[in-house]
This record gives sequence, C-alpha cells and structure tokens, in this order.
Amino acid sequence: MKLIVAALTAFTALTVSAADPKAPAKTPKATANVATNLFADKVVAKGKGLEIKSSQVEEAFMQLKAQAAGRGQPIPEERRAQVEKSILDQMIIFRLLGAKAVSADRAKAEVETRKQYIQFRDSSPNEALFTTQLQSLGMTTNGFRAQIFERQLAVTVVDREVKDKVAITDAQVKKFYDENGNRFEKPEEVRASHILISSVDPVTRAELPAAELKKKKDQADKVLVRAKKGEDFAKLAKEFSEDPGSKDKGGEYIFPRGQMVKEFEETAFALKPKEVSGLVKTQFGWHIILLSEKKAASKLKLDEVKEDIKKVLTGMEADKQVPVYLEQLKKDAAVEILTGK
Repeated sequence: MKLIVAALTAFTALTVSAADPKAPAKTPKATANVATNLFADKVVAKGKGLEIKSSQVEEAFMQLKAQAAGRGQPIPEERRAQVEKSILDQMIIFRLLGAKAVSADRAKAEVETRKQYIQFRDSSPNEALFTTQLQSLGMTTNGFRAQIFERQLAVTVVDREVKDKVAITDAQVKKFYDENGNRFEKPEEVRASHILISSVDPVTRAELPAAELKKKKDQADKVLVRAKKGEDFAKLAKEFSEDPGSKDKGGEYIFPRGQMVKEFEETAFALKPKEVSGLVKTQFGWHIILLSEKKAASKLKLDEVKEDIKKVLTGMEADKQVPVYLEQLKKDAAVEILTGK
C-alpha cells in the first residue's frame, strides 16, 4: 500500500491522459459537478493547443489530498494554493511534452509503463487487494496506469530532447576522475563462506531454550570437524547452514570491513586463504568460516569507470538544461496563467 501511495504522490493526480494531450477535459465527479453547475468552470491556463480548467486542477488536488491522507501526511489548508499551483504547472508541462511526443516515444513509454505497473501491482498480495487499495485513494487501475504513462512519456521526451543531446568529452571524464579520486577507491575486502547453525527461533528471533541450544552446539561441533577435514565446504553449507541469504551460494559473501557483526568480521579478516575457522559465536548463532581470498585496497582505473562517470556527468548537465528547456517550451506555446495574482 505504501508503495502505491508513494507512486501516486510522485506522479501527482492528473486528470487527462498523456495518451492524448489534446483530449477534452474530463469532468470531475460528484462535488466538482455541483461546483461546475454553480460557478463557471474557468480556464486557468491556456496556450497553443493547451487549455486547462479550474475543475481539472480541483479534481487533481482532491485526489492528491486523498493520497496524502492515506500516507498519514494530510495537506494543510494553508498550503492548498501552493499545491494547486504545482499541480497546474505539472499539468502544463506534461501536456506540452505529450504534444511533442513521437510514435517512438510513446512505444518506449508504454514499455516502461508496463514494467512499473507490474511492479506496483505485485507489491500487493493479490490483484483484488491492489484494486481495493487504489479505490481507497480515489483511483481506478486504468487511471493509475494512465498516470504512470503520462509521467513516463514526459521523461522519454525530455530524454530525447535534452539528455540525449548532452555531449560529455573524455577530458571532462578525466577531470571528474582526478578530482574525485576517493569515490573510486575500493577498501580491503575478503571473499569468505560460512555455515551458520542458528541459536535463535526463526520466527520470534528469541534465543532458543538451553536444551535446544546444546543440540545446536553439538551439531555445529560435528560440522566443524567435517569442514576441518577438508570436506567440500559449499556442500556442507547447502546441507547445514541456516543462513537463507547465502546457503544456496555455498555460504559465500564478499565484504569490506564494517558490514558484518564484529566477531564474524574480525575472524574472517584474521584468517589466511583456504583456512577454516573454529566456531565463531555471534548473536545469530555459531559460524564456521572459510576464507577464500583477501583483496587488498585498490583504486578503480579510469577505463573501468569511464562509462559510469559519463552517465553521471550527462545526468548532471541534463539537470541544468531541463528547467531552461521547459521554460522555453512554455514560451513557445505562449502559455498564459489566468488564475490572477
């Protein structure tokens, strides 16, 4: 539920699908219909091929308000004008970007929409609950999907119009690498495998009763003897280890200092390659550790990180250019805001 609410809040409740940026305004339901009958549905923004009415902003605000309440963060009334202004600005931008979309943009946005929709849907135990959750936030599955598509289409157009045109030189990449050397340093790390014989209840995480602890300790001692004799450590881990995160990988982890519990880490870094530890007791139980490899601290070479740096620099430059591009887009469309001061 939290994932869905976060997604809805990020997308901001917009009433017109980006599948057709020139589609006629959708009339808001219930209260908005009454308001439309009592008062004129004013145009609050207009431009070339663009017209947004107050009822659309109102409906979007009410949906966003419901979503915020569902997240436990209600929108204070004093912030309403500010939020409505943001909604209107986003509506304008999404409409203008949607109008610039070509068929390839729509195809790409559709693929991304499908991926994201499935991700959000699968965050719920089942489809029925997912639908119910959306309904509690004033949304339908089609409306939710349309919002995802609208945002993805906007992102796709901006990428094509701005990000894809950013050119980063090798000199810029090297300069970033030289000035941010600490970002590319790899600390000393070890590749080690372990077998965990747990001393805690798998459900409550409370320590097992004394009698059960003795059985577990005896089992750990027997497995240790077999490991010390040189039996295949990976097979022993798959058979006996109670660490679900590593047993199917033969118990293996690769880690630097500071990631594991103290007793485990100190033992792993003190071992020699191919050496098997004794029993190491931690809050999780008894560990048997095999050190496979020690990797000294090093620094990634420029060629190894060149493409990653280029992506970072491209994103940074695009972030600078996007606001300028969007303002020019509004200027070219002669956008006028008609909501008064």
